[in-house]
Amino acid sequence: MTLPTEPIGSIPRPDYLLDGLGEFAAGRIDAAELAGLESRALADTLSRFEETGSPVLTDGEQGKPSFATYPLAGLDALAPDGVVIPFADGHTRQLPRLTAGPFRYATRADSYLTRAKALTDKPVKQAVIAASALSLIYPGDGIDGYPRERFVADLVDEAEADIRGSLEAGADSVQLDFTEGRLSLKLDPSGGLLRQFVDLNNAVLDRFTAEEREKIGVHTCPGGDQDSVHSLDVDYAGLLPALFDLRAGRFYVQLASEGDPERTLGLIADHLKAGQRVFIGVTDPIDPRVETPEEVRDRVLAAARIVPPDRLGTCDDCGFSPFADDTSTSRDVAFAKIKARVEGTRLASEKLG
Repeated sequence: MTLPTEPIGSIPRPDYLLDGLGEFAAGRIDAAELAGLESRALADTLSRFEETGSPVLTDGEQGKPSFATYPLAGLDALAPDGVVIPFADGHTRQLPRLTAGPFRYATRADSYLTRAKALTDKPVKQAVIAASALSLIYPGDGIDGYPRERFVADLVDEAEADIRGSLEAGADSVQLDFTEGRLSLKLDPSGGLLRQFVDLNNAVLDRFTAEEREKIGVHTCPGGDQDSVHSLDVDYAGLLPALFDLRAGRFYVQLASEGDPERTLGLIADHLKAGQRVFIGVTDPIDPRVETPEEVRDRVLAAARIVPPDRLGTCDDCGFSPFADDTSTSRDVAFAKIKARVEGTRLASEKLG
């Protein structure tokens, strides 16, 4: 038995790219110069991914401003005063607010995928932002001449096109980032907002065939950023039953940093539906200590006692740098953790085999 193992997405950007982003923002370099730095970082990221032995790669999100806002980069109808997301250490992230319609993506994920696939023969997965996250940019008091119903219809169309474009460009799989799922239970403990998110994402997923949905996955985590999280204190018991109602074939679930992983695995086993596979997090991007392959192996074997091994895979808990300016984890640590995950999964596969 060979258990599948996949990265989640983002890798910390090299210093020269971070410097370049600052220079570009200050107007001291142009878009072509910045694109050259991004291409250099992408090539290095893919090369280092291959050195870890990872069977599946990502572009490390080297060209994305963030995992959540890449479709918005370049749009004019935005104000900066959108929803604020607080993290446990006191820092915040703020989404933009849509000011006019119709809503259209300015950038699609397949543009990142195409550049990555040109540089490697290995399978490449593509992360996209879930429609539910982007739904938060619509203001609570509405937009004159552009009702919420029309915005949601446009958003579903755009989210479908983002996923479909990546599948048609040859993505090994497409991962919907759904970190707002767990956060929604902090914003609305009744679960009503979570159910709205699930229904909205299913409106997108229902546009794909069963075969296509086998290659579409959903990632959940408590929102790692700058070595902090926004919703680790929210009980997984409130999220997981609804999570597996999403009509996707793969689920990537943060687990290494969870306080009671055995309980969480029990919840997964209880709610995982036929045809669904769960990839459990076996490395913690927020912990600066690099896990050993043996630790990873033992985490996988413990999971395999609760979740059927033929429905199990491994991943990192979260991306290592979901926002471009997050420098809390080094590239060296990120790739060391990925290598430990790959090797530990291989050791567990041998034991299970």
